[in-house]
Amino acid sequence: MSEELFEQAEMPRTGSPGIALIERVPLREVWRHEAHDFTRWLADNPEALSDATGLSLSTIEREQSTGNFSIDLVAEDAAGNKVVIENQLEKSDHDHLGKLITYLAAVPEARTAIWITSDPRPEHVDAITWLNESYAADLYLLKIEAVRIGDSPAAPLLTKIVGPSADARAVAANSKEWAVREHLRFDFWKELLERARKVNDWHSAISPGRYSYISAGAGRSGLSYLYNVRVSNGYVSLYIDSGDQDTNYAIFDALLEQRDKIDEEFGEGLEWERAETVRASWIVFHTHKGGWESPKSEWPAIHDDMIDAMDRLARALSPRIAQLPK
Repeated sequence: MSEELFEQAEMPRTGSPGIALIERVPLREVWRHEAHDFTRWLADNPEALSDATGLSLSTIEREQSTGNFSIDLVAEDAAGNKVVIENQLEKSDHDHLGKLITYLAAVPEARTAIWITSDPRPEHVDAITWLNESYAADLYLLKIEAVRIGDSPAAPLLTKIVGPSADARAVAANSKEWAVREHLRFDFWKELLERARKVNDWHSAISPGRYSYISAGAGRSGLSYLYNVRVSNGYVSLYIDSGDQDTNYAIFDALLEQRDKIDEEFGEGLEWERAETVRASWIVFHTHKGGWESPKSEWPAIHDDMIDAMDRLARALSPRIAQLPK
């Protein structure tokens, strides 16, 4: 029901004959006490919540205890899963949001939570939307109003403000997938650095991270040695980005003049990438023993291959970087 229609309801009753206008009714005139009246009404009318959420709810129990807390209502959905319900006849607040999350975590069989409030604050709408995109549960935020037409008894109006959706579930699934990736990559880098620090000291300046690369300075501003790892392979490189493309080209070209000698000292051919469409340039060597998604039993061999390549790359390039004009 639109805000415009409700605004019309508050105007003088001068509508066309035979047509009555809808008017709001203060909630406290319908349910004087939140726990004794409103909560009891919800428990006795599960179809109202079913209609608003699209869930098939039944067996609503009042004031169910969990530890030191008492949940307003707990229902069951069609699959027999618990549904936690928190309600208030006032504007939404942080206290009830905290209770909703606490109760959801405290009931092992709960997969769904419903928060009913007379006035959802925008920040709480955003919070429930965010939780649906990142949390392993379905959360609904409903707005409760009371209306009447003419001299009719007051009637409840429940409106879904936020609820789970296919898009939200896709975002949540994608977030979980990325969390797994980031955790694996952190472990991959942590173990690589533990092995690499036994080879040379400059690895002690690098910390493990959750992204696809880790880096250390190469002895000159704008130059870095990068380890990169992908799903099934990796590479090491000298990354050249001083912030100015002409300077990057000058550094790259000065090293390129010594390409044959550098490749010889490295032990095999490197890939020289003088970027034309982006600012940075690279000198790269690809490794092919595996990546972060390889079985962990294979990680030591992958690490040793990457560490060896980085060690050879730094040995071939570092003396020449030190001789570059400032």
